[in-house]
Amino acid sequence: MSFALTMLIALIIEAVFGWPRQLFDRIGHPVTWIGAAISRLEAEFNHRESANAELFWKGGVTALLIAGGCWSIGWGLMGLLPDNLIGTLIGGVLAAPLIATRSLYDHVEAVAVPLEADDIPEARAQVARIVGRNPEMLDEPGIARASVESLAENTSDGVIAPLFWGLLLGLPGLLAYKAINTLDSMIGYRTERYEHFGKIAARLDDLVNFIPARLTGLGFAALSGQPTASMQTMWRDAGLHRSPNAGWPEAAMAAALDCRLSGPRAYDSGVEDHPWVNGDAPDPTGATVFEGLKLYRNLMLATALTLLLIGLL
Repeated sequence: MSFALTMLIALIIEAVFGWPRQLFDRIGHPVTWIGAAISRLEAEFNHRESANAELFWKGGVTALLIAGGCWSIGWGLMGLLPDNLIGTLIGGVLAAPLIATRSLYDHVEAVAVPLEADDIPEARAQVARIVGRNPEMLDEPGIARASVESLAENTSDGVIAPLFWGLLLGLPGLLAYKAINTLDSMIGYRTERYEHFGKIAARLDDLVNFIPARLTGLGFAALSGQPTASMQTMWRDAGLHRSPNAGWPEAAMAAALDCRLSGPRAYDSGVEDHPWVNGDAPDPTGATVFEGLKLYRNLMLATALTLLLIGLL
């Protein structure tokens, strides 16, 4: 079975069809199934009265069980598939729900459309679906920044990283990656509840996204029309981000779109002060978000061509 062609098929299927709402309403989604398993184990193991060391290793066991279980499911599924074109096609169908090509585009476009039309209340309502910031405290530049940042970061986490691990390790690698990424999104926070329990999950997520985040940044920079300047900005500013990985695609996209990102952020808990990425550039607008979506489409096309070339070779 060609892992490259399997991932190419998955990319195309998700880009064209996404995950239909009717199907989600009936059976949910593979990521929600993983999330339900995480919630069950977290309720079982994460008790406030436990010592920090105990929470640390119980969180590690949770991460191992979820990631290992998903790896095993992927291994079992791959073992059932014939080693021919039919197996590659079926593998692509099975992998498609775990690649967020269409859903990411649709969620960001849903913010860009009302933002461009100066419908700020609707833009706030839509941006609240993709970021954790307090939407009522976001003005037009804040909404645009949140959208562009989400697009950049989730291009790595939601598309390039799962394709990368699927290309290297097939369905087991793809499923294990999605498990680790979902673990991080649910328990990988530095809060009182998850500081110790989610530490291993957070570090695993940093590890598995290390290469894909940098590949995503390089892709944005290469397709920006000014690759040298974009790469220089990425190299200079990526480390300013609070995440060891998200800064790379965000800095590259900021340079490609000639806008500044990050900066102070308003959450329900208050305003957090973060340094600017590409800070000398102007704030993004609704038009900037559409330009970001165009860059995203170009990267998806380049990714598809790369997978096709690898598969043919």
